[in-house]
Amino acid sequence: MTADCSCISNLYIHDIAPDRVVAIGEVLWDIFPRDTRLGGAPLNFAVHAKKLGHPVYLVSALGNDDLGRRAAAQIAALDLDTTFLQTVSCPTGTATVDLDAEQSTSFTIHRPAAYDAMSFTADDLHRLKERHPAWLYFGTLFASSDTGHTVLNRVLDELDCTVNFYDVNLRPASDSPELVKQLLERAHVVKLNEEELQRVKEFTGLPASTESFCREGSARYGWKAIAVTLGSRGCALLANNLYVEEEGLRVDVADTVGAGDAFAAALMHGLSSNWPLREIGKFANRVGAIVASRHGAIPEWTVEEAVKL
Repeated sequence: MTADCSCISNLYIHDIAPDRVVAIGEVLWDIFPRDTRLGGAPLNFAVHAKKLGHPVYLVSALGNDDLGRRAAAQIAALDLDTTFLQTVSCPTGTATVDLDAEQSTSFTIHRPAAYDAMSFTADDLHRLKERHPAWLYFGTLFASSDTGHTVLNRVLDELDCTVNFYDVNLRPASDSPELVKQLLERAHVVKLNEEELQRVKEFTGLPASTESFCREGSARYGWKAIAVTLGSRGCALLANNLYVEEEGLRVDVADTVGAGDAFAAALMHGLSSNWPLREIGKFANRVGAIVASRHGAIPEWTVEEAVKL
């Protein structure tokens, strides 16, 4: 799925070279009961997209503090492009992660954080546009602050030839219905989980059943593709008026942090590579399952593992 400046009329436009991707939003440390790990959905997505061969530009900010310096070192070691990773005076972002008996997660986001203080100049926008990215990935959390909302809208407006991928990722106190509706309207591809689907349907009036939600949402907002993750049951996908459901894989879950972000990266890769929809669902399920089977949001994994799983 490559970008077309006039319109995105065909979901599957094949491009031999891997599409370039911008991931904009929060970088933060996930504070678990026993350790602390680097994360944030845009960073997680960026790392997994890079593993899949895509040049990725991370747009975020870190604090001028010890956590920021540690994050910068780890991000550099991950071989991500940090041209648009800023250092600001606010503290580096953190989130407290609670795990239940099934290793499901809940988050407490601590703000203000460095990503809330990010600025983006006209020169930054020009340099980003010169990279000719095909995809722009964003979520709700970053856009829930006034500064983040302004920066995201400027980038969306300027990068008017990208495929806009909205990974809903609702978090408490950062999930205004009006904001979510605005972001749904700007998206070409949407990914959300079952719980988020039920919440979104309450303030959009979309149907509760998965297939009807996908079809009516696509008709209303003009989405080219939508994915709903169904936990251990797999996922549902709609694109080009084709709806499919793909079964999940059985794995021993270490924790689910980052599994949805890995799924999102694999989904983007499959769409951009012109794969059949069922193959996209199978591959995205595999990548998400591998990450769920290992501790942390960005564990080591290989494409070969995902293919063989």
